[in-house]
Amino acid sequence: MEKRSAAPVADSEKQAVYDRYLRTTHTLGRIFSIIVLILLLGAPFVMGAVLGTFPNLPAAGKAFLSIGIVYLVSCIAEYIIYVPMLGAGGTYLAFITGNLINMKVPCAITARDIVGAKSGTTENEIISTLSIATSSLVTILVLAAGVALLIPLQPLLQAPALQPAFDNVVPALFGAMAYKYFRGHLKIALPPLAAMSLLFVLLPGLISSTSMMIIPGGALAIGLAWYYFRKGQEEGR
Repeated sequence: MEKRSAAPVADSEKQAVYDRYLRTTHTLGRIFSIIVLILLLGAPFVMGAVLGTFPNLPAAGKAFLSIGIVYLVSCIAEYIIYVPMLGAGGTYLAFITGNLINMKVPCAITARDIVGAKSGTTENEIISTLSIATSSLVTILVLAAGVALLIPLQPLLQAPALQPAFDNVVPALFGAMAYKYFRGHLKIALPPLAAMSLLFVLLPGLISSTSMMIIPGGALAIGLAWYYFRKGQEEGR
């Protein structure tokens, strides 16, 4: 009898520890998010007070609203997409430190694939948090080294021969990652890819709004996935 009750007790203890971890993560995440927000918004005013100059606040407010409306939809879409993928701790770290698309998300996905964790699981929560924290620390170290070596490396970084490489770093990164997922789900991946490519060819002006085009492209992919899922269920009956 004692051996039978040991496993449930151990599982309940693990769940209790994990629940405490989540509560602490949310508490600290909210506190530091508020602190970072205050620092980001307060920095221009502090510099203005020190330097004795301020911009036209009504004009700056109108400019902020015009930009904010454009990015509002993409921000909501990114939040909905990234939170299940990154977990609570990873989400707080990623949104506070930034560089989600080109650094934090690829790092978390790669780490998750290496250990075989799935979205929404406890393993994914821990792995995503550790990978994003590591990415943030490495980023700080690389940036610190870059700032220290900025002047000596400036001629090399501004060399015309290297500019095409810098312009294609992000497409190359996501192209390599996308191929892995496209190859395993061609029926779901190809229609949105073809539709978005054709749309960008016909309407080149939409290229500057790539983040907003995630919504129709993602909706199409989700619709196809749901269709094939239901089709598979009906065929299995």
